[in-house]
Amino acid sequence: MSMTKERKEEIIKEFATKEGDTGSPEVQVAVATEHIKNVTEHLGTHKKDFHSRRGLIHMVNKRRSLLAYLKGKDFKRYESLIQRLGLRR
Repeated sequence: MSMTKERKEEIIKEFATKEGDTGSPEVQVAVATEHIKNVTEHLGTHKKDFHSRRGLIHMVNKRRSLLAYLKGKDFKRYESLIQRLGLRR
């Protein structure tokens, strides 16, 4: 269910805008997306885990607000990010 340190470092390297970047919206959204995927998989097997479900809703809302911020700040970066993550169809 949890993300390994190595996997998180891979995501940061892939989505970082410069060396040592961990705070850009792209990195934060990518890490949140990976975490959301893990929790969604967990909830597939543990249907009555309502505490994790509440945390999942919180993570999805946080990701949505980060994406809205990026969309208003730089639309091209926003489009590039959602395409790379495969969020919208």
